[in-house]
Amino acid sequence: MSNSKLDRRKKYTRMVLKESLIKLLKEKPIFSITVKEICELADINRSTFYSHYSDQYDLLEKMEEEIIEDMYMYLSQYNFAKEEETLQMTEKLLEYLASKWEICQILLSENNETTFENKVMTVAKNFIIKNHSTAPLDESFSDYLSTFIISGSIHMIKNWLKNGMDKSPKEMAGFLYTLINKRILSL
Repeated sequence: MSNSKLDRRKKYTRMVLKESLIKLLKEKPIFSITVKEICELADINRSTFYSHYSDQYDLLEKMEEEIIEDMYMYLSQYNFAKEEETLQMTEKLLEYLASKWEICQILLSENNETTFENKVMTVAKNFIIKNHSTAPLDESFSDYLSTFIISGSIHMIKNWLKNGMDKSPKEMAGFLYTLINKRILSL
């Protein structure tokens, strides 16, 4: 059997398992979901599941890592020192979240553990610290300020996803940018 056929089969299996977990996460938290349930919904046998993931938590972790890697890639493409690039980056990041709205909404919902939200906060905080290190703020104040801004932004995005993305990514990016840069940081 050719490698490309095997790779396609692997990709398909992983995709079906991810979709099944997403469907189950809509109904209940991860600790209530079993590998058996995921496999039944995906119509995949358990040995196949275990050839890809160690358990349901591993599958969830891999899904979160994939989104975090994508976010990191988006953030790395822009220069935060340039105002127009910060706005453009925010819009592109929101477009990405909109393209993955279902899983992002589930991972950021109050029904699920906050590990994904904490990972998002860490990525965002690292970029803020890395790109605004010349700010004339004392380090502890800077840490609190970045936590405040990131937490607020995440909760606005959670609300945006919950409301069915009632504003376009461009509108949301402009709103976040104005709120943070023209209101909070200009004080």
